[in-house]
Amino acid sequence: MKIAVSACLLGRNCKYNGGNNRSQAVLDFLKGHVVIPVCPEVTGGLPVPRVPVELKGGRAINKNGEDVTAYFRRGVEQTMARLSAEEIDLAILQPRSPSCGCREIYDGSFSGKKISGKGLFAQALADAGIPLQSAEELENI
Repeated sequence: MKIAVSACLLGRNCKYNGGNNRSQAVLDFLKGHVVIPVCPEVTGGLPVPRVPVELKGGRAINKNGEDVTAYFRRGVEQTMARLSAEEIDLAILQPRSPSCGCREIYDGSFSGKKISGKGLFAQALADAGIPLQSAEELENI
């Protein structure tokens, strides 16, 4: 099985604050599978670390009020193009991320409030028919 995985879950320091979200549950699940690490935000040209971003009205807006949607869209397009030749069976994604959130995301107010929805990359994967799994769902098994 070929699985696209948010690179931060694999321990890569690509998270907005320069850290990662390494998940032993995800790493254990991936044993025996082909793993394709992805970070559309970095692929799109955003630095590590970077100002936190939330989605508001379909736009990626950072905490300073700057619209960084173009970086997100470029990252999604480039990552999807790379994955299109891979025949991905599943994507395991970082919860609540403005790119990878696949069940819920933050509401755009930077208050910690969550809403149902998908990040921009998760939506592109779903539109392509790729099944999505939140890392938290694996951690709670």
